[in-house]
Parts: sequence; C-alpha cells; structure tokens
Amino acid sequence: MDTIYALASARGKSGVAVIRISGPQAFAAGRAIAGALPAPRSSAVRHLRSSTGEALDKALVLTFSSGASFTGEDTVEFQIHGSPAIIDALMRVLSEQGGLRMAEPGEFTRRALENGRLDLTQVEGLGDLIESETELQRRQALDIMSGKLGGKVDRWRGDLIRAAALLEAVIDFADEEVPTDVSPEVRDLLAGVISDFKVELAGASSAERIRDGFEVAILGRPNVGKSTLLNALAGRDAAITSSVAGTTRDVIEVRMDIGGLPVTFLDTAGLRDTEDEVEAIGVARARQRGEAADLRVFLQESADEQPEIALGPEDLLRHAKSDLSGSHNGVSGLTGDGVDQLVAEIEGILSTRVRNASSLVRERQRIALTEAMGLLESAADAVSTGNMSEEVIAEEIRRAIRTLERLVGRISVDDVLDEIFASFCLGK
Repeated sequence: MDTIYALASARGKSGVAVIRISGPQAFAAGRAIAGALPAPRSSAVRHLRSSTGEALDKALVLTFSSGASFTGEDTVEFQIHGSPAIIDALMRVLSEQGGLRMAEPGEFTRRALENGRLDLTQVEGLGDLIESETELQRRQALDIMSGKLGGKVDRWRGDLIRAAALLEAVIDFADEEVPTDVSPEVRDLLAGVISDFKVELAGASSAERIRDGFEVAILGRPNVGKSTLLNALAGRDAAITSSVAGTTRDVIEVRMDIGGLPVTFLDTAGLRDTEDEVEAIGVARARQRGEAADLRVFLQESADEQPEIALGPEDLLRHAKSDLSGSHNGVSGLTGDGVDQLVAEIEGILSTRVRNASSLVRERQRIALTEAMGLLESAADAVSTGNMSEEVIAEEIRRAIRTLERLVGRISVDDVLDEIFASFCLGK
C-alpha cells in the first residue's frame, strides 16, 4: 500500500493550511520533517525542516494511528501557515521522500471505505456535505454521513438474515418434523422490512430535491416584467431588462437559497406566436422548461388573461407590474411590491413537498431499494401462498440482502466508485 499525501485545505492564502499524509510510511515521513512526533491522537508544535536542514515553517503536528484515523491508516497532519510558498515548499519536500506519492482525487475517503471506516452511503454523504449550499442540504448530508441510512440497512439486513435462517432450518429438517411453523414469523419479518422500504421510497423524490434543488419557472407574455422580477429576487441584474418585447431569448437561471432549500429561478422568453426564428426557439424552450419545472409563477397583465401554459394546482398566478395596476394580488419587480409575499408562498409550497423526505438521496440508492423490495414482495407472496419451495424463497431473501450490501458498499461496487470519487478534491 502506497503512502499518500495532499493539501487537505483550499489553495490560496489563508491563516492555516492542512497537509495530510496517510499510509504505512506516514510516521517515518513525519519524523523526517518534524523530528519527534506527538503521541497518537495528540498534537504538538514542531519546526519543520527539509532533508538538508532548511527551515520550512513552525507548525502544529497531529498524529493518528491505524484504526483510529479517518482513513484507518497511520496518519500525520501538518497545520502550517497558509502561505502558498510554505505549502509548495512542504509539498516539494514530501515529493522527494521515497515511497510517497501525491494522492488522487478522493483517495483518502476511498481508503476510509476500503478500511471499513465509512460505508458507501457515508462516502456519498461526505461528498454532498462538501458540496452543500443551503441549511437543509447541510443537515441532510450530515445525517447520511453520520450513518443514518447505513444504520437502517443494518437493521433490515438483520431481520432478513433471521427470516432466511428460519427457512433454512426448515430445509435442514426436511426429513424430520419441524417443532414449530416458521411461516408467521417469516411473514412478519418480511412485512416489516417491506413496509420500511415503502416509506423510504415514498420520500425519495423529496430527498433528491433537497440535494439537487427545485426549479421555479417565471412565465408570461413578452414585456410583462419577468426579467425585472428575476432581478428583484436575485438582488442583482441577472437578466437584461428592456421595454422592447422579446428581449429575453434564452432561459436565464439564478440559483438561490429559499428557506434552506436550493431553488433555481428560470427567466423565460415571453410566450407568444412569432415569426422571428430565434425568438421562436426561445419560446419553445420557455414552454419546455416551464412544463418540466417543479413550480410555475405566471405573470398576467389582466385578470381575464388565460395562461399560455397549463398550470397545476400549486402554481402561482400574479398580476404583473402591480406598481401600475394597483392589484392586490400583484407583484412588481421594479418596486418590490409583493416580492416578499411571493417568496414566502414559494417557500411554503416547496417546504411542504420535502416534509416527508427519506434517507434515499441518490438514484442509485432508490434503484437498489426498489430491486430489493421486488425480491422481498415475491418472497412474501410465496410464503403466504406456498407456490415456491423454501429453498427458492430463502434464495430470494439472500438476493435482497446482497442488494442491500451493494447499497452500502459491503460487496463489489467498483462500477460506481470512480464516478463518486471523481467529484472529490485531492485532499479528501
């Protein structure tokens, strides 16, 4: 196993920068630079020097022994002054030591997975935590990283192992009289796990929305004030505004934090029939993105105006340019009239949608649980009807267990690891 090192904090000037070393030669590399190392899980200030004795920096040094570190390997961390020159000098000294190499993206976390310090869902949660932009994303990622989904999988796996063991006892005593009928307990165990699966799957869409965000489309006829409203929501000139109809030709996106939820507002081309080829493309895109959005805000010029796109029961109608019309149900991006009320209503609608979010935050997880539930429903039906032998039912349950083990990375998941770790930075 190679010993790896990397800058674990962001590049650039800072008060403190962290350089991490992990692997079998971590302590030797640390001693070569800092001299005597502090005891594991403790820290000490040391003068760092190159192999020729050149002073590099005065730093806080921490050590962690294998099994008690993030990676599960011997680890040394240098907390140095965050000067790019100091960082480069220390990285150069590390590169000159034999047996050390620069870590690849996500390699520290990958070693934590391989050494049993994290399961695959926790790895995904860590990646989401690093990328989190809003409060709800942070909470969700922290729950997953702390092992919330992995803990549920352990409980489900234990119940399924019990169910399979009961059936295998029947198989083992096929030529003898089994003292009790195991079918009721097996049915109860399967029913409990299937019920939990249904709850998780029902909340998967909401959980994915917290992670990936909602889209809210602002729709209406040309020159109705859509771009002005977008600018008011964003607090900056994100879109060009003009009295000339048809100024917006493409969809303009602004991502915001609304009540802890990541929300992307879409400013779209005005909906109308046009012979202008470029504008027609913009109108088509506006319809397409509007129909695919999670929520639509339609700005109308008059109360009797019919929306150009079908609206759902939660979509919002607002009278445009309320500063001119004086409408009580209006909004004006120019003066800010009604903007706060509109944001509050959007927040209320979207917050309700994520109220029952589950622990399944990725499509991979949802697919795995769906596959496992199908196997268990087949097994439960067979237990009730007797249309399969105990051997076949037990195998269905074992397949479901293996699917859950793939979900948390206990068996081979090489096909998804590269994709997951590709988004990690070098020091993680």
